[in-house]
Amino acid sequence: MKPRKTDANVVSPAKAKIVLVEDQPDVSENLSRLINSFPDFTCLRTCISGEEAVREIPALQPDVILMDIFLPRMSGIECTARLKAILPNTQIIILTAMNDRELIFLALEAGADGYLLKRTKPADLRQALIDALEGGAPMTSQIARRVIETFRRKVKTQEQAVGLSAREEEILVLLTKGLSNKLIADQIGLSYDTVSSHLKRVYQKLHVNSRTEAVLRYLARDGKSLGERP
Repeated sequence: MKPRKTDANVVSPAKAKIVLVEDQPDVSENLSRLINSFPDFTCLRTCISGEEAVREIPALQPDVILMDIFLPRMSGIECTARLKAILPNTQIIILTAMNDRELIFLALEAGADGYLLKRTKPADLRQALIDALEGGAPMTSQIARRVIETFRRKVKTQEQAVGLSAREEEILVLLTKGLSNKLIADQIGLSYDTVSSHLKRVYQKLHVNSRTEAVLRYLARDGKSLGERP
């Protein structure tokens, strides 16, 4: 159940239901106590393994599951995938000590709705739970940075894979300035037909069909707007 806010700082008595999947007794006890101290959440129970979680949690219909990754036998990532298939509307947030990039993306691909580190401050944990129930994807700042870095690398790799030659890149830049094929040819000392041939290859490499699409793709690639042409 989503906590209902009456104003910016007050949450109604209706409490959202939380379940922990954590195999360390001291950690689960501390987390359970912390969650029950929040005015808008209640910890229904703790599961100590992925197998127990898959078996017991569906009947509880929790609003949020806080999932550790390193569990005995079934990992938290596999458990997340199984529970998400059964409870698609339940928010599953990874809560772990590990900020390994590969684990982050495996968890997100498995269906996790957020990824927090166990050193997250109590107030930040409460806000993350609220954010998840409001449709957000809460992440510890270090995790968010890793996600952004990985995304940027993927984009760069994809653009490098396009494989534009220096001449094709030069013609594309002039294209963004609004120059016609003839003016481009005159400016760089090539024939009209040669420029047209280069542009045809540019279209093929960028998977576009027109000058406008090529310009928009180039501007989007470099993070420019139409008012910031090179």
